Amino acid sequence: MNQDRHQLRYRQIHLDFHTSPHIPGIGQKFNKKRWQETLQAAAVDSITLFSKCHHGWSYHPTKVGKIHPHLSFDLLRQQYDATKEAGINAPVYLSAGVDNLASYEHPEWREVNKDGTYTGWAQRSLQAGFHMMDFHSPYLDYLCEQIREAVLLFPDCDGIFLDIISQYQSCGRWSLDFMKANGLDPEKEEDRKESSRLALEKYYQRTTEAAKSLRADMPIIHNAGHIPRGRHDIFPFFSHLELESLPTGGWGYDHFPMSAKYACNLPLDFLGMTGKFHTTWGEFGGYKHPNALRYECAAMLAYGAKCSVGDQLHPNGTLDPSTYEIIGEAYREVEAKEPWCQGAEQVFDLAILSSEAESHTHRDAPSDEGACRVLLEGHFLFGLIDRTMDFARYKALVLPDDIRIDAELKPKLDAYLAQGGRLILSGDSGLWKDRAEFAFDLGAAYDGLSPYYPPDNEPNRGHDYLLPVPELRVPFVNMPQVMYERSHRIRVTKGESLGQIFDPYFNRTWDHFCSHQHTPNQEQPSGFDCGVRHGNILYFAHPVFRHYRAYGAVAYREFIAKAIRAFLGNALTLSTNLPSTARLSLTTQPSKNRHILHLLYAPTVSRGGVMQLSGGNTSGGKSVEVIEELPPLHEVEVTLRPPAPVSSARLVPCGTALPLERQGDRVTIRLPKFSCHAVVEIS
Repeated sequence: MNQDRHQLRYRQIHLDFHTSPHIPGIGQKFNKKRWQETLQAAAVDSITLFSKCHHGWSYHPTKVGKIHPHLSFDLLRQQYDATKEAGINAPVYLSAGVDNLASYEHPEWREVNKDGTYTGWAQRSLQAGFHMMDFHSPYLDYLCEQIREAVLLFPDCDGIFLDIISQYQSCGRWSLDFMKANGLDPEKEEDRKESSRLALEKYYQRTTEAAKSLRADMPIIHNAGHIPRGRHDIFPFFSHLELESLPTGGWGYDHFPMSAKYACNLPLDFLGMTGKFHTTWGEFGGYKHPNALRYECAAMLAYGAKCSVGDQLHPNGTLDPSTYEIIGEAYREVEAKEPWCQGAEQVFDLAILSSEAESHTHRDAPSDEGACRVLLEGHFLFGLIDRTMDFARYKALVLPDDIRIDAELKPKLDAYLAQGGRLILSGDSGLWKDRAEFAFDLGAAYDGLSPYYPPDNEPNRGHDYLLPVPELRVPFVNMPQVMYERSHRIRVTKGESLGQIFDPYFNRTWDHFCSHQHTPNQEQPSGFDCGVRHGNILYFAHPVFRHYRAYGAVAYREFIAKAIRAFLGNALTLSTNLPSTARLSLTTQPSKNRHILHLLYAPTVSRGGVMQLSGGNTSGGKSVEVIEELPPLHEVEVTLRPPAPVSSARLVPCGTALPLERQGDRVTIRLPKFSCHAVVEIS
């Protein structure tokens, strides 16, 4: 770990305070002693406080903006002084990308879509919601003055948090003027995107400059709800990362591990940001079960993150007792486990080369998600990287589904293979970017894409059947299983086949179909293979990771996982009998000469129907994954191939010794029982 980087605290609160101008008595029930006692009882060591909210109101006297019309005193100063007096850190928050007060007073500063509607939450004048602002407009000057004022008022604050950092393809007045002045055509999408990119570039430079106007070491975070993979150009503007990921708010429970496995490869400290809410941000009166928050915070520790829990302060200024009892249950456990997390580094066998980073999509790519799910559920030790990072530390690289090879990537992968590295490819991955030929010797002849596709003729979808070789099958499937995406046609020539492809009798058309969905498979194999292992390369002919993300069939996952295990063999650091719903990570604390094994288990249940909420990731209509019970797992085994002899293993922080069984260079650790989170110190 880079000791010069900004170090975060472990037990943080992100205290939303987006407050309507129509609510009276703002902060009237704030009580210094009750504030301090509530935070201390919940083991909180940092809380982010509001200078300006999404509504655009300030919570302190201001010469730049406007104080909330029903706030009669300096609420932020009262909160801030009480917090610092209690030894708790206090970063300061300003809404950056949305500001309803500014948009009301200056409607020309608001972002406008190419069709004339507004962007963001409220796309029509009579629609409730927050208003996105155009960073090409004078709003950016206004925002920077607000940041400078906050820094001047609170020069010893513990950071500046700037929120909602995005820029759509705005065609408002100022963006149109900018495009015209810079030779960009607003009728072309690529030019609108370039205008947005340049607006964000200007935003990052100027707001960071404003935040550091008094202190060069002022911590700063620009929150966009997602850390874009491969965007190293923006990281110099960050002091640390906050990985926003509310499982119940539309992100799900597999989103945070994926983000953390990328963030841990960056030279920045990071925290996970969940919420106390039952659904998503800004929810009053919604409470997550305490066990859910215990699990979420445990997962943050397991994947190398500090912890942050989002809350929404009531307009009267009082912290909700039920909320902080729930948070306290989780944070007291975090506090006890911190000594085994400080300075810990993740141990990895594999890395996924991010599809999102290669394609420059804004959010998670299905291929990344599918690969992460397969490896999480299969209990592999893996990270998530982009092409700029060091490949040499990994025993194998997974290129999931759609990573085609260009002139820059090819020599780097060749050097990696020459040093003994291994590649796991699937679907389009491994093909040249500009032609239908593989860039590597797969030990197989190539015959293009399968001609079998569904009636909608979507280019990525397909229809054939796969029968793995016996050792790669699940016990309950010994017949060809349907695959819903098109395969590449390969015939193994000098490698080892992973199994056979069976073609359907024909494509499904309006006058030429069979049954409800699929034409059945022909009885004889097609002569093409479903994958190949050749030397240091393993290739799956289907886009298996995207396929698992979309359909979730256990037989698919086990085929992939078994093939990877057979391919890597003794190179894998560990194996376990944990169920697929459990999670596992391994870290090392070099300064203490020990490894730390994290075991996680909390079954999730989909409850309720599709929700239609105003704002947040659930606004498109999603159901909620809930954690309630934390049933124990019994007779858990983890077999390790440690880098050095192991003298002892014990559960921490309780200190209970665990028996070790040695066999050759392997050590097996057995836990009679654990619930939620077990931390094992291996010395």
